[in-house]
Amino acid sequence: MKGAARVNAVRRSVAAMVIAGALVGAPLTAGAAVAAPAISASDVRAIVPAAKPPITTFKNCTALNKSYKGGVARSGVTHNTVNGKKKPFKVKPYISTALYNANKKMDRDKDGIACEKG
Repeated sequence: MKGAARVNAVRRSVAAMVIAGALVGAPLTAGAAVAAPAISASDVRAIVPAAKPPITTFKNCTALNKSYKGGVARSGVTHNTVNGKKKPFKVKPYISTALYNANKKMDRDKDGIACEKG
């Protein structure tokens, strides 16, 4: 029983070194045949999330429509409301609740779309 316990202890210690080497990125010791994965600079850039564009408050609808041709809608808006009736979009608006909230003053009919076309 002593021999089997020693073999299992050695296996556990080798497995622990393999895992530790893979996590740290250090070369493995004790004759392990598994190599640690190398991380390149391109891999690091892929892991970092992209920065969100800044939220812009536009001066008027003309300025907003230069950047967002169909206007800006809050999320959840599925149609344009004209005279209390649901109409399909002529030009699909950009969906962004944060951008809509920054430019909410330009939503005159209060349908959730600022500076919509049509």
